[in-house]
Amino acid sequence: MALSTSVAAPATADGGTTTTTVKPTIVLVHGAFADASSWNGVVERLERRGYAVMAPANPLRGLYNDSTYIASVLDSIKGPIVLVGHSYGGSLISSAAERNPRVKSLVYVSALMPDVGESGMSLAARFPSELATATNSVPYRAGGVSGTDLYLKPDRLHQVFAADLPESTARLMAVTQRPAATTAFSEKAKAAAWRHIPSWFLVAKQDKTINPDQERFEAKRAGSHTVEIDSSHVAMITHPEAVTDLVLEAATAAESTRPTMAATGSTHGSRAETALTGIAAAALIAGAGAVLLGRRLRRPAP
Repeated sequence: MALSTSVAAPATADGGTTTTTVKPTIVLVHGAFADASSWNGVVERLERRGYAVMAPANPLRGLYNDSTYIASVLDSIKGPIVLVGHSYGGSLISSAAERNPRVKSLVYVSALMPDVGESGMSLAARFPSELATATNSVPYRAGGVSGTDLYLKPDRLHQVFAADLPESTARLMAVTQRPAATTAFSEKAKAAAWRHIPSWFLVAKQDKTINPDQERFEAKRAGSHTVEIDSSHVAMITHPEAVTDLVLEAATAAESTRPTMAATGSTHGSRAETALTGIAAAALIAGAGAVLLGRRLRRPAP
């Protein structure tokens, strides 16, 4: 029998019962060359289904820096979490979810999914894509720190990144793109939360930014629930319904397996636990009474 997604409350004064359902908060992490607005279509659909959604700004400064930042965002959320990553955002959710028991599901959308010791670059070396010839390297300086940013070449963005969007939209994306520091792809993963958290994966079959065979390899290795769709790299923009459906699958699983402890982390039991404890105590008292009564009935008459 499937577990209920709601927790039954004690009977009300008129003999009825009330139920409550705790939905997870869904956190959407964008990847390189994009910003949080790339999730707009998915956010709208999830909110219509009653979910709380967050789409934080990914700093795009490096795997260690960015995953630490996303982990701090997760610390601000009470209750269960479904963590979703697109592209480079997949590397971040794999690290940020580590040692966070409130993250119940991980969802990867045409994403990087490195194991410990792997990087975006090492995976791309095994599964080459057109991205290798579609970027420009630009030095940067910020706050006493210097490094190298990667930008998509404006004349290649449409073909490599978003071939199923109108060309006019791709030109706008090229102008407004957010670059990623090379350390986003060169730093090796120190954690792989997908090894112990259930995962879902959307493979974009027309992806030229991340090789679809790499996506299939990652999903199979992790034992992810996997779907494949005819999409470019930006599936959450071009196919928001399909992405939302996959996230909802992960969210439903998170609801049905949530802990019975209070979502705030309180050490006190829930109402359901309290009710069960009371029933157990009553059964124990009733059992003890039956034993005593049985002994009295078996005593010989004086």
